[in-house]
Amino acid sequence: MALAGSGCALIFSTILFMAAVASGAKLSKYHYYKTCPKLETVVRNKVDEIVSADLGMAPGLLRLHFHDCFVRGCDGSVLLDSASNSAEKDAPPNFGSLRGFDEVDAIKASVESACPGVVSCADILALAARDAVVKVGGKYWSVPLGRKDGFTSSLVEANTSLPSPFMTFPQLVQNFAAVGLNAKDMVILSGGHTIGQAHCAVVIPRLYNFNGVAGATDPSLDPKFANFLRTLCPSDEPLTFVGQMDATNGTFDNKYFKAVKSRRGLFSSDAALITNSFGRRVVNIAAKYPGSFLKDFGKSMVKMGKIGVLTGSAGEIRQVCSAVNSS
Repeated sequence: MALAGSGCALIFSTILFMAAVASGAKLSKYHYYKTCPKLETVVRNKVDEIVSADLGMAPGLLRLHFHDCFVRGCDGSVLLDSASNSAEKDAPPNFGSLRGFDEVDAIKASVESACPGVVSCADILALAARDAVVKVGGKYWSVPLGRKDGFTSSLVEANTSLPSPFMTFPQLVQNFAAVGLNAKDMVILSGGHTIGQAHCAVVIPRLYNFNGVAGATDPSLDPKFANFLRTLCPSDEPLTFVGQMDATNGTFDNKYFKAVKSRRGLFSSDAALITNSFGRRVVNIAAKYPGSFLKDFGKSMVKMGKIGVLTGSAGEIRQVCSAVNSS
């Protein structure tokens, strides 16, 4: 019975993935060519303004798109509010750390001023993520458009779908495969941590009493780096801000992969990338060839942006990104 159940689940998952790919294939960079020709200029100008005012909004906008796509697909569901605090934004991986909601509302307002009732919040997230990366040094990629906004947002689904900073390499591969992304996509998209920010809560388990052993430190951490992190993260201060995740935090480059190679990745999931021969190979190439990484990042972002998208009558164009339209 267990084998039969697993087979049915695999078939069902495959059908869902094929549907997602087929739906993503309907997207086009020309989707708003006639209905909102200045869309990309409007979004880019607003993102430039937002990131210029607060550099931390670059990783914030990138992370919003990522967390949106991994739960129910790229449908803007991460933006929805819930009176019962049961939406994606209320889930532990998001609550208190996910940034950019007000900024997306501001972008949406600018877009609505130019093209009322035409552009989805899901598409705005995809464009804003790209423009935020470009603003801080990343390479431009063309964003296919035409997503519709979803009607549902679930805390439970966010808890089970989002990757954890404590995952091993096999767990990360499995998590990404569940949404149609391969191992290379997983490693390359981890490179978004180059502009990432973190709190001590994700670092402390690696620094003190690692795996329940009194006084132990995660052996995958460079000892000098571990000593430095202890000065930033006392064991009783999990909410302290660590800040940078590589040497050029605030600039989108390949320095994150150099840090991972040097055993200076902040997260356990960063260190996990070089525990596998394929992962090490991707990390080594990205660390050595910055142009290759930037190009691959754009490709994987396009692929991620097609996860489970809603098109046609399957979704709507929200008037306000935080709420479904009233009937």
